[in-house]
Amino acid sequence: MVKCVKAPLKDAQTMKKDLIERDLLNHNYFTKKDSEYIYFPVKEDYEGEYKTANIEANSRKTTIAIPFKEALKEILSEKELEIAKTAFDHLGEIAIIEIPEELRVKEKEIANKLLESNPLVKTVLRKDDIHDGVFRTQKMKYLAGKETKIATYRENNCTLKVNVEEVYFSARLSTERKRIYKMIKEGEEVLVMFSGAAPYPCVFAKNTNAKHIDGVEINPAGHQFGLENIKRNKVENKISLYCGDVREIVPKLNKKYDRIVMPLPKTAEEFLDVAIPVANKNAIIHMYAFYHEDEFHKATDEIDKYCKQLNREYKLLEIAKSGQHAPRTYRICVDFQLLN
Repeated sequence: MVKCVKAPLKDAQTMKKDLIERDLLNHNYFTKKDSEYIYFPVKEDYEGEYKTANIEANSRKTTIAIPFKEALKEILSEKELEIAKTAFDHLGEIAIIEIPEELRVKEKEIANKLLESNPLVKTVLRKDDIHDGVFRTQKMKYLAGKETKIATYRENNCTLKVNVEEVYFSARLSTERKRIYKMIKEGEEVLVMFSGAAPYPCVFAKNTNAKHIDGVEINPAGHQFGLENIKRNKVENKISLYCGDVREIVPKLNKKYDRIVMPLPKTAEEFLDVAIPVANKNAIIHMYAFYHEDEFHKATDEIDKYCKQLNREYKLLEIAKSGQHAPRTYRICVDFQLLN
């Protein structure tokens, strides 16, 4: 039995378009219809005007996909397999892989093996450099499948659309976004600095009773996708997005916040002098950073320095690991509460 959305035949095209945009359509099964209704297989629960039903549906799969690592054995030598990276980022129907310089001559073959081994992947891109610049973007090279760099991705009851080359976005932070939204209390005023395509604001608005969420993003492309995403998730009334430098925008908002999120891993601590002055008494700040596990104290040293400069007392709540950047080096989120 397969979970399907049941829609009248007259609404078939509209329904299909909506499911594709929300990355809910399950392409592993065929649709079914009777004299009145069409049944679209879906990946998870559908929130909307139509009901879901569990029905018998025929699978599209005619062959059993083999794991990517096994598939690579068909085209790479044992020595090449030792340096090949089989982990990849999966965002909607896009897979983003890293290929060592020594294997670039076979990158198209590698990409096609990834497509063959993962039926849900329709596009393969290669990371062409590191996240860089003020916008924290990363060049991507198209390798195989449908030629696009725009992904529609679903997490935490939200559908998010993003150009993976023009906007910084990490699907690996979905669990971290959930961790934070579970802390948000009813009526909170929330600020998300460096909000990108608005994944944090959308997830917070969709899953909490926060009073309002403000997001500030300097990248115009990220801001534009953010505007589209809050509309797509029907949370425009709970979110306000601003395009510009947080140093210029945040003071002009003339607001105080109960919770401030700073998801800029490399240099977030440099903006504590912007965040702390707009934080209410007892506000909680979530600051992200990359540190070796022996140097986590450097993050709290920065917090200590800025709080002393601004005459604020604080309490450290938690240092949460939210991803591994390199051996023994982690993306961390430092949660701290201002006491005065």
